Amino acid sequence: MRILGIDPGLRTTGFGVVEVDGRELAYVASGTIRTTEANLSDLPARLKIIFDGVREVIDTYAPVYASVEIVFVNVNPQSTLLLGQARGAAIAALVGQDLEVAEYTALQMKKAIVGHGQAGKEQVQAMVE
Repeated sequence: MRILGIDPGLRTTGFGVVEVDGRELAYVASGTIRTTEANLSDLPARLKIIFDGVREVIDTYAPVYASVEIVFVNVNPQSTLLLGQARGAAIAALVGQDLEVAEYTALQMKKAIVGHGQAGKEQVQAMVE
């Protein structure tokens, strides 16, 4: 079974695809969807890029399930709202393709991958590799 993970971001949305066979995981692909081609002030255009990019990833890798990082309130409420809209565009693309979507916090994902929730990005990357 193939699983697509999404790390939403308004400028850069990350994705990773793994193949699961019992307890075995195999790397399939990873990458980013960048909205830099759109004007920073053109939010609808940037959300469309995220939506279309997620749809393209789905079409390319044919996942069965998806997971999306849950966004928490940051120091800047405006940034949190914008990030939430990017997350919404990604989720809309996923459910529009009839994928079952699970939502996890960054702490939950780090704990599952590294063994503790305070792991740095470098530690997570090393464990995934």
